[in-house]
Amino acid sequence: MHMQLLNDDRVIIFDRTDFGESRLPLPNGHCRRDSNDEALQVDCTAHSVEYDSLSNTFRPLTVLTDTWCSSGATLPNGTLIQTGGFNDGERMVRSFQPSCSGCDWVEHPNELLERRWYATNHILPDGRSIIIGGRRAFNYEFYPKTKLYNLPFLSQTHDHQVENNLYPFVFLHVDGNLFIFANNKAILFDYNRNVVVRTYPTIPGGEPRNYPSTGSAVLLPMKDLELGSNVEMEVLICGGAPPGSYLKALNTGQFLTALNTCARMKITDQNPTWAIETMPMPRCMGDMLILPHGEVLLINGVGSGTAGWELGRDPVLSPVLYHPTNAQGSRFTVQKSTQIPRMYHSSAILLRDGRVVVGGSNPHRTYNFTNVLYPTELSLEAFSPSYLHPSNADHRPTITNPLSGHKIEYGNNLKVKFMVKGLVNQDSIKITMLRPPFNTHSFSMSQRLLVLTNVKPVKQTGSGQFKIEVITPGSANIAPPGYYMLFVVHQNVPSKGIWLQIT
Repeated sequence: MHMQLLNDDRVIIFDRTDFGESRLPLPNGHCRRDSNDEALQVDCTAHSVEYDSLSNTFRPLTVLTDTWCSSGATLPNGTLIQTGGFNDGERMVRSFQPSCSGCDWVEHPNELLERRWYATNHILPDGRSIIIGGRRAFNYEFYPKTKLYNLPFLSQTHDHQVENNLYPFVFLHVDGNLFIFANNKAILFDYNRNVVVRTYPTIPGGEPRNYPSTGSAVLLPMKDLELGSNVEMEVLICGGAPPGSYLKALNTGQFLTALNTCARMKITDQNPTWAIETMPMPRCMGDMLILPHGEVLLINGVGSGTAGWELGRDPVLSPVLYHPTNAQGSRFTVQKSTQIPRMYHSSAILLRDGRVVVGGSNPHRTYNFTNVLYPTELSLEAFSPSYLHPSNADHRPTITNPLSGHKIEYGNNLKVKFMVKGLVNQDSIKITMLRPPFNTHSFSMSQRLLVLTNVKPVKQTGSGQFKIEVITPGSANIAPPGYYMLFVVHQNVPSKGIWLQIT
């Protein structure tokens, strides 16, 4: 249900705790005893794991309170904080430290002022995390805890029958405010003054795009970062379910075809408008991930129905690449299909080596492995974009300096050395920085890709060896503090990333 890549290349994966027994026992005979658990009050199995992507190994973790439909973010020091959930988890904050042998979840009760179930987190320029919305929670708060603030926009976009504004899409704007999209509407919100500073046009057609009519959204790659608050920002929202989908599936067993459109808008324009594009196939509950070279992957989901128990049909097995810089009408490329349906409660994240890990899928109230249309799925698989094909091996750079873990500051020059076979020219090299997001319910929270500006041209320093000088992001509004993966991209083929911490 939830995944986050940490800066030690380990992936923290977890599910709700009240599905019943998993197939992974807790170590040393440990058990979770929870009188609130609706499935199993004494549970000796794990509902969270730490997956080491470098060694392809995993170990069980112990999460004690219910993380069902919760949210999260990574702090500037790399700590994963994870907020809310159901029953005994609804006001909980949980933390997990990277680069710590044998570490486990630490749970902090009553750290939230409101019950947070289906809320969204986003890291802020000052290093705090903001937690927005959730079921019947038309407000927001911060971690570390301060006070509760009302957000009327959430009640205004709330559909009283099916909600349709849960897990709102939130992106940090370069002016320091927050772009918030819920249901079919969007605002620019000053969370410091608690005021709406701009109202954007309603998405054409008015179809809902948030849970349970679950579409997905990304902030497209940001470039020309030296322009500061004048940097262009574009949001892309894809898929979802038409109005009435949830109730028709729930009450009549009729599964409406999912939306097959994407809406794209420059949120920094003076008079922004949505442009509508048509995907190769309809998709609800799909995940959208930015890849290191700036293209967007659409993966997972269903072709009809909606989010919720047993309410999705026609799994979409074919990933699609979206090419943001292509002309409209030629931006989608269908990729090789998987054989494993990834439906409700699946997730996907990018690894530092450029692969995308996809895991899970459980459209049932409990774990259900047999005699059902879509069994509970426990596997992980990797999607390898075409840049990892052996035919691109000679184009793939290797970063030699700086070393992973390097610390950088805002607005400074950064020298990057790399090796690559074949010819290199100025136009074929770019340096990107990607913040690894918290992924759940088809939205990758705090995800952003930055294309750094070259300040000196590429220079060859030896046989197959090169260096380039770029300038780091100019402010925390462009790149909130924390860990990022830095990539050298050569002829649209990215290197393996290195970890940088911007402070």
